[in-house]
Amino acid sequence: MAHVVIIGGGFAGVWSAAGAALARERAAGGKDLRITLIAPNDHLVLRPRLYEPEPDLAKVELRRILGPIGVRHLRASVSTIDTDRRTVVADGEEIGYDRLVLAAGSRLVRPHDLPGAERLFDIDTLDGARRLTDHLRDREDYTAVVVGAGFTGLEAATALAARGRVLLVDRSQVLANQLGPGPRAEIEAALDKLGVEHRLGTTVTEVGEGHAVLSDGTKVEADAVVWSVGMRASELTRQICDELDHLGRIPVDRWLRALPEVFVAGDTAAAAFDAEHTVMQACQHATPLGKVAGHNAAADLLGVPLREFTPGPYVTCLDLGDAGGIFTRGWDRRVMATGPEGKEIKIRINQAIHPPVDDAEKILAAADRVHIELPFFPRDDEQPVP
Repeated sequence: MAHVVIIGGGFAGVWSAAGAALARERAAGGKDLRITLIAPNDHLVLRPRLYEPEPDLAKVELRRILGPIGVRHLRASVSTIDTDRRTVVADGEEIGYDRLVLAAGSRLVRPHDLPGAERLFDIDTLDGARRLTDHLRDREDYTAVVVGAGFTGLEAATALAARGRVLLVDRSQVLANQLGPGPRAEIEAALDKLGVEHRLGTTVTEVGEGHAVLSDGTKVEADAVVWSVGMRASELTRQICDELDHLGRIPVDRWLRALPEVFVAGDTAAAAFDAEHTVMQACQHATPLGKVAGHNAAADLLGVPLREFTPGPYVTCLDLGDAGGIFTRGWDRRVMATGPEGKEIKIRINQAIHPPVDDAEKILAAADRVHIELPFFPRDDEQPVP
């Protein structure tokens, strides 16, 4: 019996499983195809929502997605991929595959040589977000330092500003450098409104008990120092390919194939968005990548035509806490909505990324919609905000 194995239980892994199940459902003789998803946890964690004050709301039980569509969940961590023998080793168990989907995600790059690094907090994982929330839960007027003014750092800083004083630091000389100039004025205005101080051209060089030391020598109060600098793909990518991109991702073709028997999805895939860009390490790309990679892994075995990965329009939606939100379109990040309207779009997006549960028909139908047109997005022909 042919076997598709998927490594990873995030957006890309879960949607790879659903995509493979969809191909199996439609193929003659597809019932003989086995699908196994390997992930150590019982939940899909909605990682883009971990900045919110109650991170335990940002999870969905995997059994409620995988069970109805006939996908086995092996609760284990993969340590070895042998592409010559077509096997993986998960918690000491060797598992054979006919097609493999690597969707093992990415991790925060942690500063192991930073004095006091063990005191750092993060919102990269559910456990990390819980630890930060529990640490600050009963404090009414805390002081937090957030390191990194990218997507995650901005959402963390503006959420924390609701109940405390926040200092945002970044090595760049430009605020929100990762987002480009498009939304910068709106971001600066939001930080000013919330009283979030930001210092550029600096970072944290030491974390002590109740304080942090900055690279300019300044010692600042800090009940919590939140690290949000840098992401890198799972180290399992090195067992598939020697030529990785700067984020540790594997180059793939338009069908998301890396090797004859291996497909790659999500944060581990360096898939082309267009002639100038590769996909982002974000759920808006991880979800369609998973749907296509999983479908193609199964289709390759079942004689079903493969799907090409054709990305939808690139958008950005940033939560800025009590200052609202920002919604942008395009790689130049043209601002289409701000304030309460931008916040409402962000809330709806956070709701929309929840996969269907308990209903095979709805789950497979969602897997068939590689790109979901959300009616609450401002249209391309609408004018940006003045």
